[in-house]
Amino acid sequence: MQTYDTLTEALEGLRQQGFTRDYNLKETCLKCQQDDIELNPSDFDIVDVYRFEGMTDPGDETVLYAIEAKDGQRGTLVDAYGPYSEAISPEMAGKLRVRQDE
Repeated sequence: MQTYDTLTEALEGLRQQGFTRDYNLKETCLKCQQDDIELNPSDFDIVDVYRFEGMTDPGDETVLYAIEAKDGQRGTLVDAYGPYSEAISPEMAGKLRVRQDE
């Protein structure tokens, strides 16, 4: 797995590898605004996970997921980690937690 020092560097590196869609985390799915696609937990795999801590507050963490849909489309999901994370369904939490805890 490639390592990156910053979130911006990681996003650019992943885009160069074909992770061009931008996903947003919804309660029960991932949503791609670019083409109005929704991915349920069974519709995608997490290829890699990168964690970044805030420069002034180590508790201010961001997680970057490299996502590959079952149809081969690839993109990224940026999410807060910890107390600032979104409320999501148990299925979505389980899908994201599998790779976070590895």
